Amino acid sequence: MAERILVVEDESKIARFLELELKHEGYEVEIAFDGRTGLEKVQEGDIDLIILDLMLPMMSGIEVCRRVRKFSDVPIIMLTAKDDISDKVTGLDSGADDYVTKPFAIEELLARIRVALKRKNQSVKDANKDTLTAGKLVLSKLKHKVTYDDQEIPLSKKEYDLLLFLMENKGVVLSREKLIEKVWGYDFIGDTNVTDVYIRYLRSKIDERFGVKFIRTIRGVGYIFEDYEE
Repeated sequence: MAERILVVEDESKIARFLELELKHEGYEVEIAFDGRTGLEKVQEGDIDLIILDLMLPMMSGIEVCRRVRKFSDVPIIMLTAKDDISDKVTGLDSGADDYVTKPFAIEELLARIRVALKRKNQSVKDANKDTLTAGKLVLSKLKHKVTYDDQEIPLSKKEYDLLLFLMENKGVVLSREKLIEKVWGYDFIGDTNVTDVYIRYLRSKIDERFGVKFIRTIRGVGYIFEDYEE
């Protein structure tokens, strides 16, 4: 699916030039000739990158950038006719990812677009790696946080570590010995039934609290974490 670029530029010749060049590169293109319309198009969604002129009617590029950053991290490349460093700094401080000074070489702009989109796509991949999900249950490794239907579930460190390992091995039967080895460590000395105690803690905080059944006991073996379907 082609990536969608919004060009917010009040000079029709430049806007048309950018539209033709970007379409030639395989991008889908939306055009807005003033800041307010540009902001509305971003709010409608499905924009992968914004090329934003600094000087716009109705609403300046700086103001558009500031407002977009309140609800979206879509990459923004700012166009400016001024080579004043203060304008560039203002644009970056307002949330722009990059800037290009007019007149510009289209090859340079296209290269900057590719870099910005690559960075955006990598961020999405990293976020997906960070997050484990099962139905409405979400575990964020980065935030060290677990929620169900957006309700945070307070867990101790060992409860969190146990749930993390279970979710990372969704659909796999895990023995008590394997859980001890991976969650408590090779040098753990104690009863393997400690896993049963912590499984009960998790069931109390998740399964029983929300009326779900993520953790299933495999008699004589151990446990399995499965997607719960309502």
